Amino acid sequence: MPNNSEANMHAADALTLLLHNQHALAAAIEEVTLWLSENGGGNVAANATAALNTLDTNAKGLTNSIMRLRQL
Repeated sequence: MPNNSEANMHAADALTLLLHNQHALAAAIEEVTLWLSENGGGNVAANATAALNTLDTNAKGLTNSIMRLRQL
């Protein structure tokens, strides 16, 4: 069984991959939001912007967790 420090690093690595996926999803949603806002989908674009805000908030939380795990 890995020691606590090794387990923390594995958890941090896994969270880092999830964070990268989250950034990729945010970039894709941004592109769609831009297209929607330029093509008359104002309400949908507003909903997508709200989703982006949630992704951004959660990304900050993931980043903080990753940093704490790497310091242990």
